[in-house]
Amino acid sequence: MTLFSATSPPSRSTRTRAHLLPIALSGGCAVIAIALVAYLLWPTWGAGGGANAPDKLPVSVGGTLFNLPAAAIRMKIQRHSGPQERIDLDFLYPSLESPGPPKHVTVDSVDTTLQAIDRIFLSIAAHHDALAPEQRVGTIYPRYLDQAVTTPEDGLTMRMFRSDTPYAGEDLYSAASPALTARCTRDAATPGMCLSEHRVGGADLTFRFPRKWLSQWREVTEAMDRLALQLRGPRG
Repeated sequence: MTLFSATSPPSRSTRTRAHLLPIALSGGCAVIAIALVAYLLWPTWGAGGGANAPDKLPVSVGGTLFNLPAAAIRMKIQRHSGPQERIDLDFLYPSLESPGPPKHVTVDSVDTTLQAIDRIFLSIAAHHDALAPEQRVGTIYPRYLDQAVTTPEDGLTMRMFRSDTPYAGEDLYSAASPALTARCTRDAATPGMCLSEHRVGGADLTFRFPRKWLSQWREVTEAMDRLALQLRGPRG
């Protein structure tokens, strides 16, 4: 005797809905994940994130402790205490205060809102025993520098990198007192910027500032030294 099931097979529309449901759920989860990552990575220059947020955060980079102003940390994902591989900050110059919230820019006001850079940018990263900045200046850079040396101006010497090197379009500035070494791009479509590196314990501090500030290089050097000292945590 042949037996027939009393349950009819699912219709085509039912099967289609069953297949689409996992796809819709996966798509929704992906959208939420992307929105979360975008929120965490979106650069912020405002205050630290709430009335109860601490003014300073103890952060360890490369095993070296820093006390960092929360409002100076540029990305929300980095705005927490504890060990970090790298952290990015900026400070107003010459006050060295944390910057306030960004100004609102409209299409009508963009031309008048664009202003000269008024801050020092700082990245702190674990160096993992890589070549120290002073060793790079003494052993790597000389291979790529032009032989000509400019006469020191106000105590500051400039040497050009050759055009056939990885540093083409840059110049190396140095001074003895106060001690400064800065690799600077030249002014072009965008203003030239300078990079100065310092090693502190297990971390390298990389300062960036406009090249035109070299006209007051002593004040800029003292500001960088002051920042490096202020941001250090307690040392045993």
